[in-house]
Amino acid sequence: MPSRRQIRESVVQFLYCTDLEGGAPAANMRDTFWNLITESDRRRLLTNTFKALEHLNMGHANHLVELTKRAQLLFPRLSATSDTLPLRHDLEQILAKESTWSVCFDRLKKIPFNDQTDEGVVASLESLLADLFGIERDLTLARKHFLAALEDHPSIRNFSEPVAAVLRRMQRISERNAMLENPEKFPEQTDLAHLRGAKETLLQLRESADQMADQVLKQKKQIDTLLASVIENFAPERIIPVDRAILRLCASEFLSNNATNTSIVINEAIDLAKKYGSEDSGRFVNGVLDALSRKIQAENSPA
Repeated sequence: MPSRRQIRESVVQFLYCTDLEGGAPAANMRDTFWNLITESDRRRLLTNTFKALEHLNMGHANHLVELTKRAQLLFPRLSATSDTLPLRHDLEQILAKESTWSVCFDRLKKIPFNDQTDEGVVASLESLLADLFGIERDLTLARKHFLAALEDHPSIRNFSEPVAAVLRRMQRISERNAMLENPEKFPEQTDLAHLRGAKETLLQLRESADQMADQVLKQKKQIDTLLASVIENFAPERIIPVDRAILRLCASEFLSNNATNTSIVINEAIDLAKKYGSEDSGRFVNGVLDALSRKIQAENSPA
């Protein structure tokens, strides 16, 4: 689960980007923004997914060699009658898909992890993993179809069983591979907890930050009116964008019925200002928010 600090840092960065002069509307840049700020985390998640995939499929090349050899022995039997000829075509298709899978997997293994930026690694991994999992789904359906069709031909069972045995073995591996694509769908798999946790954290970070940012944007006019009441000669453009983002975020929290203790909000804002703002940002943000919190408290206190 993302920390409160992670969420607020993401919101400040998003508000900063959407408030730059000539910037795109918030809705138009949201996906691009999230892809940018989560590149390192997505690289880590995708790399771990690939490593797990590599571990599960260490014997794939040997399985494919074995399947190919056994298929060559079975092909004459499948070609003997018109009833079994479609089975030969299906098995040929499976072998072709398995070869395509192997080519894609080899390309994954050749990604220059140490020589590429986060952006480059993420782009390569996302594309190739998507291709690989897509081939995996096609293979799973093709194997199931072939194995089911074999049941209708008991006369060749003794000859087809060696091929069927390898296909069932590869199918079990494919079922594990499918879990890597969507680990959140398999909460009972404890060995996938690290992948599941990483995906859930990224998802929760975006959902929480989007919700918080949307609230700020919705209250923007009201927030700026409040800021104008405590800042002399206030005009948004006179405040540097990052300080403006921090002040608007905190003012929105002050206005919330479920706001965190104001002293905590102010202290977190000072840390954000020191990290992202100028040398004077911490003192400026502290002064404004202190005055704003006292004003809100006075207005809400009983007469």
